Amino acid sequence: MNTSLIRSSRPLLVGALALALAACASTHGLQPQGRLLDADGLQAGKALAGTPLSAAGFPAAEWWRALGDPQLDALVAEALRGSPSLEAADARLRQAQAQAAGSNAERKPSLTLSPGYTGMQLPESMLGEAGGHYAGSVQVVANFSYGVDLWGGKRAAWEAAVDSQHAAEVDAQAARLDLSAAIVQTYVQLAHAAAQQRVANDELTRSEKLLQLTRQRRSAGIDSDLQVRQAEARLPLARQQQLAAQQQIDTSRNALAALLGQGPDRGLQISLPAELSPLALQLPGVLPSELLGRRPDVVAARWRVEASNKQIDAAKARFYPSLNLMALGGVVSKDIGSLLESGSTFGLLAPALSLPIFDGGRLRAGLARSDADHDLAVASYNHTVVDALREVADQVNAVRSLGSQVENQQQALDTTRAANDLALQRYKAGIGNYLDVLSTQDPLLQAEQRLSNLHAQQLLSSVRLSAALGGGFQPADHAPPVSAANVIPNSQESSR
Repeated sequence: MNTSLIRSSRPLLVGALALALAACASTHGLQPQGRLLDADGLQAGKALAGTPLSAAGFPAAEWWRALGDPQLDALVAEALRGSPSLEAADARLRQAQAQAAGSNAERKPSLTLSPGYTGMQLPESMLGEAGGHYAGSVQVVANFSYGVDLWGGKRAAWEAAVDSQHAAEVDAQAARLDLSAAIVQTYVQLAHAAAQQRVANDELTRSEKLLQLTRQRRSAGIDSDLQVRQAEARLPLARQQQLAAQQQIDTSRNALAALLGQGPDRGLQISLPAELSPLALQLPGVLPSELLGRRPDVVAARWRVEASNKQIDAAKARFYPSLNLMALGGVVSKDIGSLLESGSTFGLLAPALSLPIFDGGRLRAGLARSDADHDLAVASYNHTVVDALREVADQVNAVRSLGSQVENQQQALDTTRAANDLALQRYKAGIGNYLDVLSTQDPLLQAEQRLSNLHAQQLLSSVRLSAALGGGFQPADHAPPVSAANVIPNSQESSR
């Protein structure tokens, strides 16, 4: 085609391109509806009023060490080294990393080199004298391809994959937080079962002493067989409570062994804990906004919102023309020695422009799906934020309430124990009767059990509060913003 023909056809080509662009699928009327909650709009000041505030109120990275139990520290460290529950989160992270690497590769040119040999012999029945001879050729072909990212769609898809990778990274950290919190809570339950066993042991000791005293009084003619039988009846009850406590101990040990990724025999190696003290109640003075960056589940949900934004940009880019550059070149010859001769080379350049004109609504459906995915990600984020703040408020209220309940129950226990001691002394001295002792021994057992239960609940609430405050999670420097700003990129806010 000569130069004058090209010049004369240029207006026609431009007009055809303009018409094609005008006929492209439209994005009109498609946009996401979701909006992120503003953390500053979530009021929690009154609910958390009266709680000590601290600039360092967020838990430390290994917050469970504040309980001061070396065995617990070793169990958590063992679980974090190789629990099967972490393998799934780590595998999902590797999937996300591979997806991000693949999306990045789509943005880059590709070059393949294909050496080969072709041999052929056609029959004389088809070609006459020209047939019947074998002919072969050696070829080396290089294939270059590059899809030009005219509208940034490939870059947006890569950025979405990177954001999903960040979410998977945070999910892996969240899995470790969940595992450590589960270890600590199960260990607290083991400590509670051990405390219940000590209560049962004390009750058995009291019942045995009371039975011995009652037998002595019967021998002295003061009490009858009825009192002896009543005293004997208390022993099986105390032993039953011992067995129930041992069952809870065994169950807790088995649960700890499973969390460690080990068999039940591993649990038998775990010693019974001494009494644990609740973690100190304090809150950071920057709630609720800073909480959003300290909770791994919230940060992961925010990364997924960012990824959904980029997916919308990638879906929009598909509405516009795409340009693909392809070049093919190589050498071919009947023998290897002739490959480098100038007459053996060949080449092909084939740029291609693709215009989405009529697609049956596939592009609009794809964009609508990306918009819906964005709205789902925003809704999940908003729910996670609200739930995170609720968890903190619940555990703060529980720790405060249980602290007061423990104090009152301790006073009740002290009073009940003094009454029991007095009734027992009067019974020994012969100025009191057996019913007076029974009337104080049952409330004493109940008070001891109730105090043990409240103490365990208080300890569990303090542990759950540490987990609700993020469990020592530290956001990365490149973490997304936690405010409602930038929920929709400018490209999405523009006219569609």
